[in-house]
Amino acid sequence: MPKLRKVSGKAAVKILCNKFGFEIRGKSGSHVRLSKVTPEGKVGTVIPMHDEIKIGTLKGLLKLAKVDPDEFSKYI
Repeated sequence: MPKLRKVSGKAAVKILCNKFGFEIRGKSGSHVRLSKVTPEGKVGTVIPMHDEIKIGTLKGLLKLAKVDPDEFSKYI
């Protein structure tokens, strides 16, 4: 099982957009809003554009995005 580790905000946005179908919906300061439409409804999350996102923060934003952390960690 791949282990979730710290990534940059830029890398997290790139992975979520390219591998999980999210689109950038806006930017406010140092944060980027991502969303996508699923059969269950609209799903979204906010990514801080920091050099390093802490693991707990990353887990929280993946939970909002309804993305499995193990699946996400395959692309790190």
